[in-house]
Amino acid sequence: MPESLKQLKEKLVAKRAQIADLFEHKSTDDDGAPVYDFQAVEADWLPEDVAKLKGNAKTMRICELVKSGTAELDELQDQVTKREAAEAAAAAFEKAEKEPVNRPAHPEGGQKTEKKSFGERVTEHATFKQWQAGSSDGQIVLEDMGMAEIKTLFQTSAGWAPESTRTGILTDAVTRPLQITDIIPTGNTGMAAILYMLETTRTHSAAETSEGASYPESAFVQTQQSSTVRKIADSIPVTDEQLEDVPMVDSYLNGRLLFGVQQRLDQQIISGDGSAPNLDGIVNVSGIQTQALGGDTVPDAVYKAMTLCRVTGRAMPTHFVTHPNDWQAVRLLRTADGIYIWGNPSEAGPERIWGLPVVQNESLTENTGLVGSFMSSWITLWERRGIVIDRGYVSTQFTEGEQTIRASGRWALTVQRPAAFVTVTGI
Repeated sequence: MPESLKQLKEKLVAKRAQIADLFEHKSTDDDGAPVYDFQAVEADWLPEDVAKLKGNAKTMRICELVKSGTAELDELQDQVTKREAAEAAAAAFEKAEKEPVNRPAHPEGGQKTEKKSFGERVTEHATFKQWQAGSSDGQIVLEDMGMAEIKTLFQTSAGWAPESTRTGILTDAVTRPLQITDIIPTGNTGMAAILYMLETTRTHSAAETSEGASYPESAFVQTQQSSTVRKIADSIPVTDEQLEDVPMVDSYLNGRLLFGVQQRLDQQIISGDGSAPNLDGIVNVSGIQTQALGGDTVPDAVYKAMTLCRVTGRAMPTHFVTHPNDWQAVRLLRTADGIYIWGNPSEAGPERIWGLPVVQNESLTENTGLVGSFMSSWITLWERRGIVIDRGYVSTQFTEGEQTIRASGRWALTVQRPAAFVTVTGI
């Protein structure tokens, strides 16, 4: 059974008394500000664990009780306020029901009469019957009939329909944001392809050598590498009237096309398969390393991938890229006694793992992470031409009052040291 208003008020008074117990030991500092000695708090209602605590541990426990008690006090006060308002409204309604209402009296015997229409009351009137018999004298007076009973109700269906004006609000459709381009080093090029030399053989034969003995001989071999500049483009047809009649359409379409090209580039950097006209995405570059999850936890597998990056790739890892669903599993990791490893649920928690910033990227396949050294020495996004917005006519658009807006940009991605990147599979 729900608690009565009286019971709620009693609980409110009791809770206030408990909160007052916590603030009983009060003094002031040199500036006159209140100082509370929570270590001296004693009360019969305190939880059993408080008596076992001392020093700062007890102070922090009392602080938690103050916070939870204050929240409970606010909730009780809110319940009392709402219950008082509801009961006051009920009392007012009950009082109004008992008051007489201005209405025509019932005929003798208490039986309610059927209300007749205006026409029926006129034709049944004695003067009307005399007029039917040939009399031209007299007038019909209906004592309880006024304008309110005979006028036509003026309403939206018979009058003016309400006018509604559309706001200027435009709510964007859901789409993936840019997630990887911010951490990719960039450069400019005026070429159709990026050519660079990769040292494919580096053998140091330096050794201690006796007098008169032959010198050791090292071997160094460089191999030319190439990454072709690729184009990413988009377009949309639009009528002349749409551009002329709605001022924001031009900037709206330009912005959408611009973002679309950037979003596709963001995806190609990670997973482009290298087959023309695709870019050479990081996870598809030959020579990157792999660390399988196996029987490890995700944090352990990530650390092992960092070690591969350092030892085999001879590069310092800078970021960990992962799908949001995979990062969710890491963020929710708990100890055996239920404590969240990545921080209290009341806090945002660190977006880092082993000191590396975590980049949540939805274009990366689920269950696969990527540890990498995103430094210009090992990876670069080369821009041949930034995104350009053009417009023109396609086919019969000129005679049909249409035009096409297009956007395009040209880039190449080079992964100069594939071993500086390690995929973590099976997470």
